[in-house]
Amino acid sequence: MNRFITRTVLAASIALAAVPVFAQEPGKDEEGCKPSALMSRMPGCGIYECAKKDFDSFDAVINKAAETKTLEGEVEALRFVCPANASPLQLVRNAEAALKKSGYVVVFTGSHANNDNPVVTAHKGNQWVSVQTNTMNEFPTYEQTAVLVKEMAQEMSATAQAMSDAIAKSGKLDVYGITFATGQATITPASDQVLSDLLAVLTANADWKLRIEGHTDNVGDKAANLKLSNARAAAVAAWLTGKGIDAGRLSVAGLGDTQPVGPNTTDEGRARNRRVVLIKQ
Repeated sequence: MNRFITRTVLAASIALAAVPVFAQEPGKDEEGCKPSALMSRMPGCGIYECAKKDFDSFDAVINKAAETKTLEGEVEALRFVCPANASPLQLVRNAEAALKKSGYVVVFTGSHANNDNPVVTAHKGNQWVSVQTNTMNEFPTYEQTAVLVKEMAQEMSATAQAMSDAIAKSGKLDVYGITFATGQATITPASDQVLSDLLAVLTANADWKLRIEGHTDNVGDKAANLKLSNARAAAVAAWLTGKGIDAGRLSVAGLGDTQPVGPNTTDEGRARNRRVVLIKQ
């Protein structure tokens, strides 16, 4: 089996992990890597590195002066190693012909000022494909990067981002705006926005585990308040798991009126005490 050092680096901002030693034979694929559905590979070439991002950027070469166009969107990058009897020019000419046959418009093909290795950049509407060649020892290689240009989906509101930042900084957050029917653990529709923000926080921070605490004011029986606060915390957890959050990431506790943050002698103080507290575990 041939072994040689990988030294090339993708021009894309979607950085593929460095592979200090390449142990694939040409024609064999690295485990977990699959060919692109957009363009078939050059016969005899094997994938030795791959990466895919829902949203990232890539700088595509667009002319001989090595000027680039920054593309943002869904990015798939593949690196291939080919048999020694192939050449970088052969790889690019085949890629160019295949792209033209599929209806792509070729933006640039050839070698640019900063690199003698051939490259081709093409697009069909919002779908872009770049093929850049190189050589490792006697083996020609090529980097095939596909970018589906699109706007980033805004997944976190400003409020959700602020919540995420606060939890990351202090490890806890007092949450207001999750409301319940009087004396019950039934979440009211007015809570939907705050809960959606919390859902976004947990989705964006997939490694976080949170303890959800329910707190009440001191109105009513203490034992009843403890029971109610626990049921309300559980209702919040149930709402989140119902939206796809793994139940193993959440724990609940009801503390009733045992940890006030305001005086229970005023309406304002009691309102501050009725809250949900999130604690990062």
